[in-house]
Amino acid sequence: MQSVNEVANVLRSQWNLIEQSVVNKVLNTWQLRTLSALRKCRTAALGGHVDGCTHCGKVRISYNSCRNRHCPKCQGNEREAWIQAREKELLPVAYFHVVFTLPSELNALCMQYPRILYASLFDAAWDTINTFSNDEKHLGATSGMISILHTWGQQLTLHPHLHCIIPAGGLTKQKKWKHSKTKGNYLFPVKALSVVYRAKYMHHLRKHVAAYNAQTERPLVLQKKVMDACFQHSWVVYAKQPFCGVNSVVEYLGRYTHKVAISNHRITAIDKINNTVTFNYKDYKSNGIKKSLTLNAMEFVRRFSLHILPKSFVRIRHYGILSSTSKEKAIAEIRKQLPSKLILVTRLPAEKYNPLQCSCCKNETMIRIILFDQRGPPTQWREYAQRKHPVKYT
Repeated sequence: MQSVNEVANVLRSQWNLIEQSVVNKVLNTWQLRTLSALRKCRTAALGGHVDGCTHCGKVRISYNSCRNRHCPKCQGNEREAWIQAREKELLPVAYFHVVFTLPSELNALCMQYPRILYASLFDAAWDTINTFSNDEKHLGATSGMISILHTWGQQLTLHPHLHCIIPAGGLTKQKKWKHSKTKGNYLFPVKALSVVYRAKYMHHLRKHVAAYNAQTERPLVLQKKVMDACFQHSWVVYAKQPFCGVNSVVEYLGRYTHKVAISNHRITAIDKINNTVTFNYKDYKSNGIKKSLTLNAMEFVRRFSLHILPKSFVRIRHYGILSSTSKEKAIAEIRKQLPSKLILVTRLPAEKYNPLQCSCCKNETMIRIILFDQRGPPTQWREYAQRKHPVKYT
């Protein structure tokens, strides 16, 4: 049974106002399309199918998923498949976790031109790491990076930042593995990273803006006061402690890769009378104490929509020796050189939903009987599915 405290239920209750928000240019049409998919997820609106067990006669009605990457209900299978693929690529070395954050002075531009601002963030982060790793003073080898874009804070406010997972070393020009010089305590000096990252970001931002202006009649002008404000303070590059073994990298990937702005379990109440939504959040300024926040329903929708990425924008990217063009040869070469005692021990995969298994007799004897559209399943099959005790059907 579905919970009533879901993002989809908020969207359904506010849909008329959401459509009006597009007219008023509070939301754009791509955000509307995404929200529409989320509100229809696993409902009759998307159609579905009726399955039946050939062993005990159990009937099951299933509604189709929207499979949208922003949907809180559609990330489980995709996340597990992605993690299993990455497990095969992990190196038996230490890994570091580095977070690159954009200053709040750029938030207005992020809302107007997210594709440009976020693409610049990816480019600047890798350019920074690549510069340091190829510097003989710091490493003197080409490293790699898996980067994951998050745009939200705990209260659904705009907080663009990039989580980066980086191995403690790299391949030299002679294809020899070279360990980090820091003895595993940190990757590169954080203060130096911050200064270089800020300069790299501004360089890539101007580069992307120039490319955008060459293709549009309404050019984007970077205001001097905004750019000056960005240089008035240090930018945040947060280097966390290295992972305790490669298996903890996998656990981290499971938590972060396919996250959405807010999961359904964080929503504690939807008040239709007062038109509010209440959800839990961690207050990191108070040592991560869990608190609750109540927002007007449309303000909740507006904040959630801030984190809908542009169409086809890639939010998980691989670089260097971990890129799609290099990783096959690079990983094989590195594993030849590293001691065999550091072989990766993979975790057991999470239990997957098996569509062939009957929930009643536990046999893998479920077969597809019929497909149905938005009108829903025929009445007779509804009646079969509602029976407490399975019966043979014809």
